[in-house]
Amino acid sequence: MKHKTLKFEDGVLKLIDQRILPLEIQYYEANNYKEVCEAIKKMVVRGAPAIGATGAFGYYLAVNESFMDQGNIKIGNIKEAKEELLATRPTAVNLQWGIKRMEKVLKNNLNKDIKEDEIVNRLLKEARQIAREDVESNKKLGEFGNELIAQGDNILTHCNAGALATVGYGTALGVIRAAHYENKKIKVYIDETRPRLQGASLTAFEMLEEDIPATLIVDSVAATLMQKKIIDKVVVGADRIAKNGDTANKIGTFMLSVVAQKYNIPFYIAAPTSTIDFDIEKGEDIEIEQREDKEVTEIRSVQIAPKGIDVYNPAFDVTPSENITAIITEKGIVKPPFKENIEKLLI
Repeated sequence: MKHKTLKFEDGVLKLIDQRILPLEIQYYEANNYKEVCEAIKKMVVRGAPAIGATGAFGYYLAVNESFMDQGNIKIGNIKEAKEELLATRPTAVNLQWGIKRMEKVLKNNLNKDIKEDEIVNRLLKEARQIAREDVESNKKLGEFGNELIAQGDNILTHCNAGALATVGYGTALGVIRAAHYENKKIKVYIDETRPRLQGASLTAFEMLEEDIPATLIVDSVAATLMQKKIIDKVVVGADRIAKNGDTANKIGTFMLSVVAQKYNIPFYIAAPTSTIDFDIEKGEDIEIEQREDKEVTEIRSVQIAPKGIDVYNPAFDVTPSENITAIITEKGIVKPPFKENIEKLLI
């Protein structure tokens, strides 16, 4: 994609503001960790891998603030900042993963004969490394996923699991990009993805930028396309994967998996191993974020539903592992039995 999801320049984390895409391309600037928290909560940045990298830079900014303000690193301040960062979005495990990596660097260097300014530098280096690794893993994931895509496939995707949901390249869209670059003549069907319309505003934007043939549909059309045998594969991303393969992803994903299973259409999850939560056994243990009512009752601040109507707005649902054909990672394609084969990724 032509525009970077995030970049860290001159001590400032710059995030493409996904709330206003595709109408405008603007960057939100986070000068401190609280502004990073705000960016994650308000969905300036979204997508599990992108949130993980953003959280890592937020942790660095918190440590740097403590060092610059106090003259040394105050552990109490860092712990408070860590909890604030983790509380911003509860479902995507990449946020915890990124912050744990940063915390490990801090703990491994404190109380040693290392100057604190050097510790701060090492934390920035780690955050940059997390960002680089994300792009590299997405490209590897895309290569593995491309093995599953046939010439001329029509691929359905949901929400946005592209460059905008990651530091670059994408997960589900990484697979699509790899197939497109190999000239497989694929076509993409994009669910608009209510309530926030990430498919319509973000995935469609990415496909047009790279001239990948794509058609935008309302969410309720997907089942009809599968029934008519127009869809050959479904490829989606993930926000958290349990040890047994149960997968939390954008609301509506589970419904697609049920229809795909009925019509014997392969249903693939594309996600880096950082999205696998090895501490959670099954999907029902995943905390599902509940979002505010106005995401459903308004579109871009225009009221579309009567005021006072009750709203139920979970951001994600859980697709059971038995509905999933395979999980595509940067370490290879994981097939059933998922619990056994996911554990092999730790080796």
